[in-house]
Amino acid sequence: MTDAAPTDTLTVLRRRKDAHFASGRGPIQGAALETFAGLSYYPPAPELMFQLPLKRTQGDDVTLQTSTGELRQFQEFGTVLLTLAGEEVTLTLYAQPGETVPSSLFLPFRDAGSGGESYGAGRYLDVPMVTGGQVVTSGEGLWVSLDFNLAYHPYCAYGDGWVCPLPPAQNWLKMVVRAGERLPKVVSNEGGSI
Repeated sequence: MTDAAPTDTLTVLRRRKDAHFASGRGPIQGAALETFAGLSYYPPAPELMFQLPLKRTQGDDVTLQTSTGELRQFQEFGTVLLTLAGEEVTLTLYAQPGETVPSSLFLPFRDAGSGGESYGAGRYLDVPMVTGGQVVTSGEGLWVSLDFNLAYHPYCAYGDGWVCPLPPAQNWLKMVVRAGERLPKVVSNEGGSI
């Protein structure tokens, strides 16, 4: 068996998520579920897939605001430096409190498309830690696989009753990240889509 191309894998992941939501096991319920035809996604953007060195931070406990005003505790695990739209940006990644070498980190972010093209409160990425192409099993030479094509809306984008951490100011991007989940395109009165 050969490895699927990144876009083939992405298509499979998207179909699985749509099927999961359509089954009623996701956040979409009631009348919205009856008309659910799948989530909206940006086209695959291979240029927004990165393997990046992770710069460890002190591991301080931090508190993030949530969509309901509650507070949620995380551990600041590290930062990554990358170039988006020709601009260098630094993003902060989080772990659950007490995790010393997690297999995946949490990246809540907002971009210039939040509130127009994507959910206003931002999107999330689950960022696997890798070394030499493999998921990290030790604490040395930490790298992450950051793929914006896997960016997803938090469950609170689909309905009430969910508590969703909000991206901190240091993860607000000045550019639009056109990858991952997006809001559905809306047809305007003039016939064009936005």
